[in-house]
Amino acid sequence: MKTTQILIAGFGGQGILFSGKFLAYKGLLEDYQVSWLPSYGPEMRGGTANCNVIISETPVGSPIITAPDVLIAMNTPSLQKYVNTVVPGGQIYVDSSLIDIKVERDDVDVYYIPATQMAKNEGIATLANMVIVGHLLENNPELSFEGTAEVVEKLVPAKKAALKELNMKALNMGKVYNK
Repeated sequence: MKTTQILIAGFGGQGILFSGKFLAYKGLLEDYQVSWLPSYGPEMRGGTANCNVIISETPVGSPIITAPDVLIAMNTPSLQKYVNTVVPGGQIYVDSSLIDIKVERDDVDVYYIPATQMAKNEGIATLANMVIVGHLLENNPELSFEGTAEVVEKLVPAKKAALKELNMKALNMGKVYNK
């Protein structure tokens, strides 16, 4: 695996930081070097939130990402802000339920996933983030879907045990989404 730099961006309450934590922990369990750097505005819900995750075979020198290999955009302002920072040949994952603009670049792979609507339809509206993460793991050659259940088991606290099954459901929805 080369070094993969992932930027996840949206607003507070969308699970941006949890998505990053999930990917970082998955990297740790696979014996990679990782960095997880969350950032959020002063508002708990509705403010800006983003998370830098670096997964690498070699030690990570800086947790700051200026040119991500992968962008997950969960709202329009995030897509507009970061779309041009993605490296040529990179990937952009767009929650097309909340973002109605298209990426104009032709040097990146773009995945439009109606994650929020898919999650709402299944009664798990707060897990749209994990739908996109599932799609990312299935479609990124540097990462894999394998081992997700172990990560969910470790990250979701016992007092929220019901969320373990729901997180796996959301991840699997993203894994099989094909459009």
